[in-house]
Amino acid sequence: QVQLVESGGGLVQAGGSLRLSCAASGRTFSTYIMGWFRQAPGKEREFVAYIGNGGRTYYADSVKGRFTISRDNAKNTVYLQMNSLKLEDTAVYYCARSWNYYTDPNPYDSWGQGTQVTVSS
Repeated sequence: QVQLVESGGGLVQAGGSLRLSCAASGRTFSTYIMGWFRQAPGKEREFVAYIGNGGRTYYADSVKGRFTISRDNAKNTVYLQMNSLKLEDTAVYYCARSWNYYTDPNPYDSWGQGTQVTVSS
């Protein structure tokens, strides 16, 4: 099991930006496929983006063109740069590890505790 710790959430006005970080334990981070998910109150957890061990990325349509996922294998960290934030981006954001490319959260076997992102008008 890998330990994942998210940071970088907070309160931001609509149109603003935030960068989330997810630090992972372990020596094999570079082999992981890392995903970001989010969950708003009363809603199911939804896929945001993933990045593969070779840098392959994929985004949910709702964030495409506004969010960028990246990773620094030397720092065992994955990032989510969020620009042009909207009210509907308000949620708890989670990073997670997988061994293949999924947008379904169920195959991800390790999760962080989440970080709150609140977008205000």
